Amino acid sequence: MHIPDIKSFLNTEVQLFQEVTYPAKTILLNEGQISAKMFFVENGALREYFYQDGRELTLEFVTENQAVASFDSFLNASPSEFLIETLEPSTVYELTADSFRKLLENQEFQQEFNTLFYKRFSEISKRLMSFIKYSPQERYEQLLKNRPELLLRFPQHYIASYLGITSVSLSRIRNRK
Repeated sequence: MHIPDIKSFLNTEVQLFQEVTYPAKTILLNEGQISAKMFFVENGALREYFYQDGRELTLEFVTENQAVASFDSFLNASPSEFLIETLEPSTVYELTADSFRKLLENQEFQQEFNTLFYKRFSEISKRLMSFIKYSPQERYEQLLKNRPELLLRFPQHYIASYLGITSVSLSRIRNRK
């Protein structure tokens, strides 16, 4: 979820956020754990992923000015279905569920969050449709067009996992270019 103006909320509601810096490869949320925090990325990169049949499958990359949480877990106190991990040293602003509820009392934050939530829902719907409608080659081309920085920033096996293919398949796709 992209947060275009988090600084304004951080400045006005600074006591509700905690700034924390984590090293790379830090697990912020485990699968099966109740999510107690939402993370707003100041700098660095995080990844949402889960395991299936012994393989890591990447749901999303979260970079600067984006937010992440296992929203179902965060809002409903249910076990998370995925992990959140830092891929790089990352500085995040953490927001607890109680603080989030307090922020939702602020009408400006509520409107901004609703807009962002709907935008994120749209992004997730498009990503889901891409797995139904498009070939791996077409998904790669979409990634190259829409988020090329990810291809330079993250290892090939993470990109392949994000595209729903193997690293070998991704190499073949890249070599066709």
